[in-house]
Amino acid sequence: QVQLVESGGGLVQAGGSLRLSCAASGRTFSNYAIGWFRQAPGKEREFVAAIGWSAGRTYYADSVKGRFTISRDNAKNTASLQMTNLKPEDTAVYYCAAGLRLPDYKLARKGSYDSWGQGTQVTVSS
Repeated sequence: QVQLVESGGGLVQAGGSLRLSCAASGRTFSNYAIGWFRQAPGKEREFVAAIGWSAGRTYYADSVKGRFTISRDNAKNTASLQMTNLKPEDTAVYYCAAGLRLPDYKLARKGSYDSWGQGTQVTVSS
C-alpha cells in the first residue's frame, strides 16, 4: 500500500478557491490511480474526481465539473485538487485515495481504492 497525507483544506467564502494536495510515500506512485472523495456530515462518502495511472485521464462528478481540476506530478509523488467557485454544498471532509493499476472504469467507486489519507476539512461559508 501507499501512504497518503492530504493538506490544504480550510475555511473559504462562497466563490473562493482552495487547492488540496495529496502527498504519497511507500510505493511507486506512478502505478496508482488517484481519487478524491468527500464526506459531509450525515452523508455517504462520494466521488469527486480521479486521475488514471497510465494515460492520466481525468474524471469528475457532475457537481464539480468545470470548477474542480485534478492533477498529478509523478516526479514529486503528489496529486492535487484545484477547487474554484466553491459553494456551501462543497463543505465536507475531503479524502485522497490510491488504487494500484486501477482500470479507468473503476475510478469513481470508493471500494476500488485500498489506500486512504486521513482527510482534510473544507468549509465554504455563504
